[in-house]
Amino acid sequence: MTKAMTGAKMVVQALIDQGVEVVFGYPGGAVLPIYDEIFQQNSITHVLVRHEQGAVHAAEGYARSTGKPGVALVTSGPGATNAVTGLTDALLDSIPLIVLTGQVPTFMIGSDAFQEADTVGITRPCTKHNWLVKETDKLAATLHEAFHVATSGRPGPVLIDIPKDVQFATGTYTKAQQVETHYNPQVKGDLDAITELAKAMETAKRPVFYTGGGVINSGPAASQLLRELVAATNFPITSTLMGLGCYPASGDNWLGMLGMHGLYEANMAMHDCDLMINIGARFDDRITGRLDAFSPKSVKAHIDIDASSINKVIHVDIPILGDVAHVLEDLLNVWKARGRKTNAEGLSKWWDQINEWRAVECLNYKQEGKIIKPQYALQRLEELTKKHDRYICTEVGQHQMWAAQYLGFEDPNRWMTSGGLGTMGYGFPASIGVQMAHPDALVINVAGEASWLMNMQELGTAMQYRLPVKQFILNNERLGMVRQWQQLLHGERYSSSWSESLPDFVKLAEAFGAKGIQCHDPDTLDDAIMEMITYDGPVLFDCLVEKHENCFPMIPSGKAHNEMLMGDASTEGAISGAGEALV
Repeated sequence: MTKAMTGAKMVVQALIDQGVEVVFGYPGGAVLPIYDEIFQQNSITHVLVRHEQGAVHAAEGYARSTGKPGVALVTSGPGATNAVTGLTDALLDSIPLIVLTGQVPTFMIGSDAFQEADTVGITRPCTKHNWLVKETDKLAATLHEAFHVATSGRPGPVLIDIPKDVQFATGTYTKAQQVETHYNPQVKGDLDAITELAKAMETAKRPVFYTGGGVINSGPAASQLLRELVAATNFPITSTLMGLGCYPASGDNWLGMLGMHGLYEANMAMHDCDLMINIGARFDDRITGRLDAFSPKSVKAHIDIDASSINKVIHVDIPILGDVAHVLEDLLNVWKARGRKTNAEGLSKWWDQINEWRAVECLNYKQEGKIIKPQYALQRLEELTKKHDRYICTEVGQHQMWAAQYLGFEDPNRWMTSGGLGTMGYGFPASIGVQMAHPDALVINVAGEASWLMNMQELGTAMQYRLPVKQFILNNERLGMVRQWQQLLHGERYSSSWSESLPDFVKLAEAFGAKGIQCHDPDTLDDAIMEMITYDGPVLFDCLVEKHENCFPMIPSGKAHNEMLMGDASTEGAISGAGEALV
């Protein structure tokens, strides 16, 4: 069935047909026809953000917490260029987004018209795919194709640039079922490779599952199958920053996060294992450390939907191209059919070794006196909120790593953070997207004061839409991670890593009509957190913490997993030997 309608109406109709409920955006001249159509319907809620970067990050938060694609709508020129950071962030973290941009009329393209930019050219490197639609009759098919591309295979952001005259013109609308697609990623893994992995699992003495965001992107079935596989084999499991929640933090086999600020036991297990099973991770440099010393004695298997990720960074012995859920289902079936065998004696000794590493208790710290340690603040936040229907977002920096270390995630899609790009300013708008998707949930953004100020204007969005997001700021008056590296690498020369002019966050919250809370005393912290949780509206929580606390454990760049700096050492001991390794 086809129907004649304007391009602007096609956009709205396609969003409705694709099941979109929320669009985050900011209007401008080149998208006013689309905004006029949004005004005349009630199926889609539009959220007016305060900056286009906020729109894309909010769409990311919505997508990550629901498993559905997020949608953002911005105007031409600066509207599109302001969206670039969010697009790049989503590309690196494999977040499915559809970003719609306005463009000057087709007959003005290339004339340096007002608010014209080569949006397709600018965003080609930071999208999974993009389109400039010059014919209204092709718009509907492009919109439907965009949803397919964004959500199939390795998810990612796509962009459709729509000239204003295409929005005004009338064309023929086609439904999604009528659109042919040429993008069909392989989802089933090669059975011979899967059997080879099952055989390796039967004999391995020191195996470990290394899991990533691909498990979460594959959907709930993948996380469930992973849990079944871990329980059946009794293999230890660790995860990247993006994979937290794919296996429960309370699980007996959980080693914690691995990588630069990962747990001692997780990193040591990765270094000493004899079988590494990478499930949906991409061997990111924050994980691998020094490449020639990365897990040097292990047989390496890699399950991934993206062929370009396999053997890109680390050569693997058993490559398996396919969707995580499909591959894990087949792997379980093959392993069970072969008799559910594991090397029981080797595995027992492996767990003895892992428990020795656990006994180091690498996250230990001392909370003394009247200054709140950031680790203590997050431990109390965890204890007081873990029984709630809770979603956690973060900004980027020390607070992000502490949140990953001290907060526990039992389920997927509960943890929203910027992993690959490390985008300061991500967390606040992302929390708005999460809260729009889960209006009755407790949504908390763990922030540093510097990151939070990058998109502070979105407090207006939270107030306008009555979104009770909680901003939990660990305020050390420093660019904490920058300061830490300057201490360890640059002779304690703290170049531009602090601000001499910070706002009164309580007054700032009140200026927007939100609630502000400040806490500087560990004895009153619990009461203050409870006040934040129970307040029915947006809260800006200013938690004044130790200014010069470092985030440990830490693998210095250029070092192997078994060369960690540990937080329980003295300052001199922790710094000793770091020096020139930190590059």
